[in-house]
Amino acid sequence: MTTTAAELRRALAAGVGSPGWREALEAVPRENFLGDSVYRLDPDLGWVPTHRSQMGPDEWLTLAYTDETWVTQVDGVMAEDAAEPVTILRPTSSSTLPSLVVRMLEAAGIREGDRVLEIGTGTGYSTALMCHRLGEDAVTSIECDPVIAARARRAVNEAGYWPTLVEGDGLLGHEAGAPYDRLIATCAVRGIPAAWPRQIRPEGTITTPMLGWLGGVAFAHLQVSERGDASGRFLDDDVYFMPARTHAAPGRPAIRMGLGEVRYSELDPAILKDDTALFVAQLAIPQGHHGWAEGTLVLYDTTGSQADVSPADGGGWKVHQHGPRRLWDEVEKAIAVWQEAGQPHQSGFGLTVTGEEQWVWLDEPQGPRWRIPT
Repeated sequence: MTTTAAELRRALAAGVGSPGWREALEAVPRENFLGDSVYRLDPDLGWVPTHRSQMGPDEWLTLAYTDETWVTQVDGVMAEDAAEPVTILRPTSSSTLPSLVVRMLEAAGIREGDRVLEIGTGTGYSTALMCHRLGEDAVTSIECDPVIAARARRAVNEAGYWPTLVEGDGLLGHEAGAPYDRLIATCAVRGIPAAWPRQIRPEGTITTPMLGWLGGVAFAHLQVSERGDASGRFLDDDVYFMPARTHAAPGRPAIRMGLGEVRYSELDPAILKDDTALFVAQLAIPQGHHGWAEGTLVLYDTTGSQADVSPADGGGWKVHQHGPRRLWDEVEKAIAVWQEAGQPHQSGFGLTVTGEEQWVWLDEPQGPRWRIPT
């Protein structure tokens, strides 16, 4: 017997979030927001386009209502425009799994009566969920990619919603509609853009994934003060979102290992395979990147500094460092502070943003702190 889209929506919504968001999940047709194609990742072929025309109606609906993220654009190439696999491993737009969308909306505290600014319309699915619950007049969403923005507008309007949809740079917000009660971002940022706190009313909130060049993540939920500053702890969830395009890491330079000063370390570089340790290391070297080569950790940054850390013959680890900064030294110091505090999760840290600077703090705003890029 054929399963209807309404039945699949009810099954998807079952047990997800609060009643208000479950009702929205049951009402909004996710299949309309995927377009005619999505990408699936094949470890050998890359991103393989999957077209609706190649599938039966039931199969496509089942795909749409699987609680999974479906990539719709890779390095600017839409799935419906791809005739063969795309080997570039950099997705640039997707439809996030619905359960995570709802977790983010709930983490942001969005409820009836709120006016919301969404940064990153994407497919428009989360925009439509908010329209259903809050009313379309309460929702403003901004998207930087003109192709994605046009597709989202069609999908949102065809679903019966007419919010304020803006094509532009989400890092600048949308001053014309300010002040908002809530700002929620569906892309990750390195630091909080200066325009965001200015467009949120006092006691309003900013909720955004954060992602640095080293790969460390955190989920920020900040409250805006009367002065226009913003501060708050990171949340318990580890969420991974594509970076805002101007916040994405630059390309990797040529790496030469074994250069520069030599010293030895007792800190196992494998600690950076822990998500929180990587986040802490990133606080120390916010312009840094890292990689692994046959068990050797390689660090490099935009100043031309590099470090490599590999097992030493007599035990411990051998460190080479060259360039204007000693990257491993800085990482070691930050990791030591974190370890002394008991190695808390990112939720043991917080973020404060002022008009002049922003910094991450450990345990409390007066605790150890690290400035981050603005």
